Amino acid sequence: MFRVGIGHDTHRLGPDRPLILGGLKIEHPRGLIGHSDADVVLHALTDALLGAAGLGDIGDSYPDNDPKYKDCDSQMFVTETLMRLSELGYRVVNVDLTIFAQEPKLGPIKQQMREHLAALLRLAVDAVNVKAKTGEGVGAIGRAEAIGCQVIALILNDPFIDPLFL
Repeated sequence: MFRVGIGHDTHRLGPDRPLILGGLKIEHPRGLIGHSDADVVLHALTDALLGAAGLGDIGDSYPDNDPKYKDCDSQMFVTETLMRLSELGYRVVNVDLTIFAQEPKLGPIKQQMREHLAALLRLAVDAVNVKAKTGEGVGAIGRAEAIGCQVIALILNDPFIDPLFL
């Protein structure tokens, strides 16, 4: 049985924070503000995976008021969620994501991010798609005050999944 989930996240940009997107540290004078590392790509990805499995949202599983997640690497959210899906007999088929950022320009790193996400998800690179859009000067994203991401994920209930493989 196939299931689809969609995830979205947006965080404000601010000083004195590293910019982490899709698990990669990006050179930029400002970073995303949040309780964890504020990686909007991995937050939206986690949300999409949880949603596809009917497991609520990222705030249910990894609340932003839990000190355990303060400054946490968001890759942990993805890996823990993958384990939960595996325990339920699901595996990820593919993901498609769009990052909304006026700056920095993400074209030069899209392939690197795609490869990193594929490795994190244990997927072939062609099962992960990364797109980047600007805000065309409109709203918080267009004014370079925030970065957002939207992800759609397809999962499959596969009774032959070995949870130890993931």
